[in-house]
Amino acid sequence: MMNLSDIVDKLKDILADTTLGKKVFDKDVAEALNIPQGTFASMKKRNSIPYEEILEFCALKKISVNWLFFDQAVDMLKEETEKFFQVRYFSDIRASAGGGAEVFDENYETITIDEKIMHNMVGMGNTELEAIHVDGESMEPTLQDGSIVFIDRTQTDIAKNGIFIASTTGGLFIKRIQQRADGMIELISDNALYPPQSIPADEVMIVGKVVGNIESL
Repeated sequence: MMNLSDIVDKLKDILADTTLGKKVFDKDVAEALNIPQGTFASMKKRNSIPYEEILEFCALKKISVNWLFFDQAVDMLKEETEKFFQVRYFSDIRASAGGGAEVFDENYETITIDEKIMHNMVGMGNTELEAIHVDGESMEPTLQDGSIVFIDRTQTDIAKNGIFIASTTGGLFIKRIQQRADGMIELISDNALYPPQSIPADEVMIVGKVVGNIESL
């Protein structure tokens, strides 16, 4: 089982390299992860690992996630590639669960992630994924506002159940998707407060299927 205290010690070592030998405390780690000190102290006591914030930190600092969590160097992954995923992480992209959002661009970091980090994994063979943030509450309780979702671009068949990323003239949407008998595409939310949206099929491109996620705090 991963221990947050061990991860915090590594984060302190990383931060110490940029503070010219100044002693690094838990409050400095909390600040680096953009987590309130009180919240961070409670998480450490409960061994509740803030995956999303750490992932953001690693992408920013270009640090191996696998080294941080599992003491694994990148070259160690070659022997067990089925357990790891190469992820293009678009930290600035939001797939809207409510309204339109930005489209994909080329501003991303490539990171390697162990499958044990991702929640709600579904059967898949592709180990090259993309990761973006969820913006909005319409997919709750399945996906929380601010969580990170992992997308498999090879899975675009909406006839198979699941949650998909759809690119439309209004931006990116993360929804359950169905095609009606009249050809219109319905974007369906898990939150009952949000009614389905109908869009002409020629205005929708399926980007890929959501195959895993990391929840926000």
